[in-house]
Amino acid sequence: MLQIENLEVCYGAISALQGISLTVGQGEIVTLIGANGAGKSTTLRAISGILKPKAGRILYNGEEIGGLAPHKIVERGISHVPEGRMVFPGLTVLENLRMGAFRFNDTARFSKDLDYVYLIFPRLKERESQLAGTLSGGEQQMLAIGRALTGDPKFLMLDEPSLGIAPLLTKTIFAKITEINQRLGIPILLVEQNANLALAISQHGHVLETGRIILSDTSLALRSNPKVRSAYLGG
Repeated sequence: MLQIENLEVCYGAISALQGISLTVGQGEIVTLIGANGAGKSTTLRAISGILKPKAGRILYNGEEIGGLAPHKIVERGISHVPEGRMVFPGLTVLENLRMGAFRFNDTARFSKDLDYVYLIFPRLKERESQLAGTLSGGEQQMLAIGRALTGDPKFLMLDEPSLGIAPLLTKTIFAKITEINQRLGIPILLVEQNANLALAISQHGHVLETGRIILSDTSLALRSNPKVRSAYLGG
């Protein structure tokens, strides 16, 4: 599905990714964990076309997509839910969800996708006409994920979905991520500071430090790895 080979990305003279390689297979949830500045978000931005690779390859279904414009990436079915949610605060919940389907001119298709989003996140249905800027952090995260789903994604990238959200709602968000993956079969590349939660719902994980992958394994193995437990799982 998605294959990254020896990817290098720079911010000016600063090397943010130093030859990382990873794979996300069909139906999998793969997580990237690591400290702030490790290169997790940079990886997602490179895949979605926001950043251009200095070297290496990004393959999606066997096609090289590294360096393509972001709208070309979206056309291939890759949706990116960015850190901080980035909803349109002056638009209603429904208008935000319509923005996710901007590449389709199909009312029936949007209606079907909207019904599914409301099934997954019934709270969004309750707040359909409410301005997105007035929602809680957890509700905005639901909206950001829902907006991605109205774009009919074939591959989903989530950047820090628990950031700034109350613990109870965080558990709800992660349960919904699992439901989306299992019900729709959408592969997910997950960046998350809450390593416990991320490893609990994923099949494979990669630990990043200063732009390098220092450890890759099944999520179950990473959860029991003493170094990972000490550094990221609270001992």
